[in-house]
Amino acid sequence: MTDRYDVIVVGAGNAAFCAALAAREKVQKVLVLERSGEDEAGGNSRFTAGLMRVAYAGVDDLKRAIPDLTAEEIARTEFGTYTTDQFLDDMARVTEFRCDPDLTEILVKRSLATVEWMRGKGVRFTAAWGRQAFNIGGRFKFWGGLTVEAVGGGPGLVDSLTNAAKKNGIDIWYSARATGLIVDDEGVKGVRVKRNGKTVEVHAKSVVLAAGGFQANPEWRACYLGPGWELAKVRGTRFNTGDVIRMALDAGAAPAGNWSGCHAVAWERNAPEFGDLAIGDQFQKHSYPWGVYINALGKRFVDEGADFRNYTYAKYGRVILAQPGQFAWQIFDAKVKPQLRDEYKIRQVTKHTAATLEELCGKLEDTDGAAALEELKRYNAAVRADIPFNPNVKDGRCTRGLAIPKSNWANTLDTPPFEAYAVTCGITFTFGGLRINTDAQVLDTDGAPMPGLYAAGELVGGIFYFNYPGGTGLTNGAVFGRIAGTSAARS
Repeated sequence: MTDRYDVIVVGAGNAAFCAALAAREKVQKVLVLERSGEDEAGGNSRFTAGLMRVAYAGVDDLKRAIPDLTAEEIARTEFGTYTTDQFLDDMARVTEFRCDPDLTEILVKRSLATVEWMRGKGVRFTAAWGRQAFNIGGRFKFWGGLTVEAVGGGPGLVDSLTNAAKKNGIDIWYSARATGLIVDDEGVKGVRVKRNGKTVEVHAKSVVLAAGGFQANPEWRACYLGPGWELAKVRGTRFNTGDVIRMALDAGAAPAGNWSGCHAVAWERNAPEFGDLAIGDQFQKHSYPWGVYINALGKRFVDEGADFRNYTYAKYGRVILAQPGQFAWQIFDAKVKPQLRDEYKIRQVTKHTAATLEELCGKLEDTDGAAALEELKRYNAAVRADIPFNPNVKDGRCTRGLAIPKSNWANTLDTPPFEAYAVTCGITFTFGGLRINTDAQVLDTDGAPMPGLYAAGELVGGIFYFNYPGGTGLTNGAVFGRIAGTSAARS
């Protein structure tokens, strides 16, 4: 053990380990600091599904990340393409054209190569048949540009990266909380760490910060996201409290990005305050495009079919939090039951089933059931049943005459049994953070690079605003983690 390293990485999730592995390609002594114990390690990455959005021109590109795709799997799957232009367009569209153009271009254009590099480090990927494709007549068709996932989901991704780090001789300190940066006029020289009840100084030529956002800090949520956000559930780790962002700001780093924005989704209403590793991401409820939302007043409040789920789910948590009582119901009938994702089948759900809509609405706790029934009747009468339903495309099967339309996938609720699932807001990560350049160097408040300091992952601001395309978070962490580690090793 040494108190002097070439590179120190703060954090032990996807971005952090990509940084550590990239640095280790260039230097000998790399240290990873993880605030949690080993049993809770991995940050938010461990709570994800392991999905990674990459640009690809066809199946030959996908085989760079998934070389063990079989001929039979290829024959029964329509993978399509997802070009760099499509990825760039999606990033611009969902962030309302605010995403940093230089960082976004790197994120998109290096997405596939980075996943291929991770594969070379021992991370195995597969096609996301279970989450991102529909089986139509025995043939799978992918939609929304999200095709690649880590084997074993988020936990499998973290385990693979951890094993790769150990195999490459990278030191990992668990229960080691970074409390401050060692910095002087020449730059960042290391990290102060509280470990085993004692604070020590660990010196290094450079430091990479990759310890997540501030979503687990209710005070900061209320301060930056706004009143009421302290009431949101936290989807992931309880350790992402913004301490590492504050360390950098105290040292003179510049803040950047959408500090009042976050990734937040529909989440089981009675889930615990923080993520549960035994449940993982299964508290999420993402099949709302096939049904309708009803709030406590018995009213619809959002266009459930505005776009593919991948482009709306990360912003609809905010909408749910703004409803009376900070919750809503997702309502489905038996026609779409086969299309509901596996997360609807877990035991830990707040769910009601009924043979009629009248009976169902009478069971909805804390909700005006009579108003809900009338709302559902109005919705049913407004559905354009003459337009065919097609879950693979934005089918234009819509409602007409409603104050809040449903633009696609509008099916009448007419086939029992009917089901209702109670959801609230689950916050995933925050969008505000540190300003970096294209080498992942942290910039100071004068716009100059801070010598010896780099950053990647959720604590970087400027890439996501208002919303994000599903699966881009892990890709962002991996791409800029690799860049940060390589740059740090050159310092």
